[in-house]
Amino acid sequence: MTHRPGLRHGLLGLSLLLLLSAQTSLPRTEAWIARGDSQEEIARFTIEIADTPQTWEHGLMERASLAPNAGMLFVFPDVAPRTFWMMNTLIPLDMLFIDADHRVINIQENALPCAAPRRCPTYHSTAPAQYVLEIPGGRARALGMQAGDHVFF
Repeated sequence: MTHRPGLRHGLLGLSLLLLLSAQTSLPRTEAWIARGDSQEEIARFTIEIADTPQTWEHGLMERASLAPNAGMLFVFPDVAPRTFWMMNTLIPLDMLFIDADHRVINIQENALPCAAPRRCPTYHSTAPAQYVLEIPGGRARALGMQAGDHVFF
């Protein structure tokens, strides 16, 4: 029996690619935004969870698109001032800075993509935050989100 080295190497490469992509898959859950004492739901998102230094650093970099009701939730172990930037991010994003009680502190709307060698601006929470929810740029305004809204996940 003769073996085709090219085919075998191709299958090994494909297997390795599948294995690596499976390892980089982040946990997903749902988050919803509600307003006021009535807890009226104003939006719902399927989100990926970034809860390690590696996932915080990579975030939504290099994503060519993001579904309108998709996002990424950054979960930090402590409450602190948060600063984000858009280095190597290809799509505009809204950033919802959220406190430990799950209330939106402030929203950075339409943070624009940025790539080297350009100097990228930074975006800050206006108070200490424990979470940051990134969603497609323009969605927060389109859905009427505002500071004080609750985020459940």
